[in-house]
Amino acid sequence: MNIRFDNKTALVCGCTQGIGLAIATMLANAGCSIIGFARNQERLRAVIDSLPSSEGQQHRMLIADFSHPEDVRSALQNLEVSEIDIVINNSGGPPSGSIEYSSIDEFHVAFDRLLMSSHIIAQHCIPIMKQRGFGRIISIISTSVRQPLDGLGVSNTIRSATAAWSKTLSNEVAQFGITVNSVLPGATKTGRLSALIEKKALDQQQSMEAIADAMAQEVPMKRLGEPEEIASAAVFLASEQASYITGITLLVDGGRTRAL
Repeated sequence: MNIRFDNKTALVCGCTQGIGLAIATMLANAGCSIIGFARNQERLRAVIDSLPSSEGQQHRMLIADFSHPEDVRSALQNLEVSEIDIVINNSGGPPSGSIEYSSIDEFHVAFDRLLMSSHIIAQHCIPIMKQRGFGRIISIISTSVRQPLDGLGVSNTIRSATAAWSKTLSNEVAQFGITVNSVLPGATKTGRLSALIEKKALDQQQSMEAIADAMAQEVPMKRLGEPEEIASAAVFLASEQASYITGITLLVDGGRTRAL
């Protein structure tokens, strides 16, 4: 299967590291132009400059903090809406902690970052996608959508809401050739996972290596995922070949989730 994105443009959120960076790189390698969307201008510039462009791709960047949805809306005004064929919603998760002691502000920040910003982006892009009869909206969420994870109360709650938003939207826009899907990564080697491992190691007075190994042992494949493995699933869902797949939550977790 030869997946190509020539003459396509993808808005890739949170692409300065981890899964977002892997997706942006993989799409660019397949001929896609990338609009990177993140809050750190220096790191984003370095990523944009490093992406493959030998096939005439035009890579650009947008700057906004997804914790402030109105900043996201303002940044999008710098784009011609007709430029975007593919949207990759991806943002860092909330801090870990018990849901019992989580503050209202923590929920609000997570809601804005993970759901409201995705909604604003979708509203910006969908009208022209409808006119063209093509669009891909893919949200990178978490396996907690299927099986809540201990110690991630705010994340479990808001990510599940994001999955429900995605499924609802998929039903509304499918008739226009727009697919809306969610990818649910398991424990993947990213900065986010490293931070969670570090906190858990401190709490349990163990080494980070011991915590990471214990996490790997919970996975039937006995290893943690690589960002590129998550990216491969997202890139397929973004392709022409996935035109009859919409409204799904795709687990990419090495079999860790026990639910069907």
